[in-house]
Amino acid sequence: MRLLVLVVLSVALMVVDARFTLLKPVRSQMSLVLMQSYWITDLPQRLWQGVASQFGSRTELVAENEKLKTENLLLQGRMQKLAALTEQNVRLRELLNSSALVNEKVEVAELIGMDPNPFTHRIIINKGERDGVVLGQPVLDARGLMGQVVELMPYTSRVLLLTDTTHSIPVQVNRNGLRAIASGTGNPERLELRHVADTADIKEGDLLVSSGLGQRFPAGYPVATVKEVIHDSGQPFAIVRAVPTAALNRSRYLLLVFSDGRTAEERANEAAQAQEALDQHGGGPIIPATVPKPIPAVVPVPAVAAPVTAPAVTTPTATTPTKPAASTRAAKPVAKPAAPKPAAKPPVTAPATTGGRE
Repeated sequence: MRLLVLVVLSVALMVVDARFTLLKPVRSQMSLVLMQSYWITDLPQRLWQGVASQFGSRTELVAENEKLKTENLLLQGRMQKLAALTEQNVRLRELLNSSALVNEKVEVAELIGMDPNPFTHRIIINKGERDGVVLGQPVLDARGLMGQVVELMPYTSRVLLLTDTTHSIPVQVNRNGLRAIASGTGNPERLELRHVADTADIKEGDLLVSSGLGQRFPAGYPVATVKEVIHDSGQPFAIVRAVPTAALNRSRYLLLVFSDGRTAEERANEAAQAQEALDQHGGGPIIPATVPKPIPAVVPVPAVAAPVTAPAVTTPTATTPTKPAASTRAAKPVAKPAAPKPAAKPPVTAPATTGGRE
């Protein structure tokens, strides 16, 4: 009877935990106790690594030291060039009035556990909500992106890996910028690109990087390398398989990326405010210089028409025969700079009628 009650209670708790969020605070507090068990279960491996490092041969250590020195020298040479490129990128973004971040803030985390379910690819890290971790935060290792945070606890977090069947990430081919969606297959060594056209320019060996679309993962981080491209003439889409660049089954130390926490709407509003301020300061002298230009072009049109019509009306009112001749002579130079139509009308009408009457 007790066993039946416990079974019913456990099933009820599982249903409530899966359908509702009532037990989330309880599970969050239980993680404080389970964190100690994670540390205890990981203690033998720590001890073994310590002992193995103490009894390593001197020859291997010297060879590894020389190799690391050479790699460090090469990386320092590359770093000098990357520093110049980064500064140039910053200056170009300032010229474009861009608010995007060039360098994200990162924090080192350590893997302390894995999900025992073979059908889900999740890991547990030793950074939680009290360390500033947020839901959806990207996680990467020394080689590329690994996944994102999907569950928060006070001192630990669960990370969903890229290869999980429920995970997808927008990527682009680093060679030509072709965009696609990389989805998990359940295999820790393989990703698939969905709905890639059969005629798309993608081939084996292409590097796939995060495109930044969706504003969840920062752009430019390596995701996978194309391993196989299968073209079928009878299908509209090609089958593209890729291998993740990150060591999902071997990495122990990870990086949490703290990118810009503003939403897309907040960034758009700030960009609009910055553009408005720029227009107020930099656009002031431009408007007065452009507004008066069309005004002189419009004003002379009625000014020319008024002198032409005024002499034509006043000339018939003169009484002496000499005044109309003078008026016609005075009207001719006025009509010369104007259009040909107004200049031809005064000499035809006014002088002919006055001469006939006399």
